[in-house]
Amino acid sequence: MTDYTSARVLADSVSSVSSEAHRLTTLEVTFPRIILAEFNTHRVFSRNSASSRAIPVKRQIENVLERPYVPQRFPLNQAGMSAAEYIMPGDSAYIACVWKWLAARDAAVEYVKALVSEGVHKQIVNRLLEPWMWHTVIVSSTEWDNFFELRISEFAQPEIRRAAELMREAMDESTPNFLGPYEWHLPLVTSDDVALPLAEQIKCSVARCAAVSYNRHTDRDVDKELSRYKSLAQNRHLSPFEHAATPSVLAHANFRGWEQARFYLERGLPLEEMVRD
Repeated sequence: MTDYTSARVLADSVSSVSSEAHRLTTLEVTFPRIILAEFNTHRVFSRNSASSRAIPVKRQIENVLERPYVPQRFPLNQAGMSAAEYIMPGDSAYIACVWKWLAARDAAVEYVKALVSEGVHKQIVNRLLEPWMWHTVIVSSTEWDNFFELRISEFAQPEIRRAAELMREAMDESTPNFLGPYEWHLPLVTSDDVALPLAEQIKCSVARCAAVSYNRHTDRDVDKELSRYKSLAQNRHLSPFEHAATPSVLAHANFRGWEQARFYLERGLPLEEMVRD
């Protein structure tokens, strides 16, 4: 079965305003939805991710039918949290396990359709499809060692271990940019955006990170993004403001050596305080 687990660096920066040279890295990671709770236990992370509440039921059904998550191996039951033995592809029992896994998906799809016919909202019916979903998250952090120590381990669940290995590999292959005062770490802002004023680049970065909730963060429409930024700020949806950041000599919130755009917004500081064009 196809493994869609992936990781790529969206922005990689080192603060040059202090001797410690704190590295801030933002990644886009895709992994099975079943491990999201484990991923979210790491509180040093800033993250935004695809939302079961935001994506239409029809599209979710298409996703789990066309590219479902299916275990690459099925753990054999035993005492404790970690399995030691697995039913592997090539074993006679593996195909039977896959068939039962997908039969459960097909049954869930039918019940989702039945609930939709009763007028039930996507925010609850989509939950029935989550075991077969692939999930995309945008994650930023200045501290990764504990995550990699725990998740790249023989005791970690294989699905999150696979994601963590790809994340570390992507970071090892990435060369960070050194940023000075008033320069900005801006995920999803590319060379196509350099003609925009810096304040608008920050807004676009925030808006694009927020758009991962409905898997449209790779779209580009500056006018819509500026409008989305305004809506996020007015409605106090502030987590997408954590990925855009500028170097600092101090630790702020969950970042070391960086001030997040959220830091300014929460203090009611004008956007002009955030930039020096």
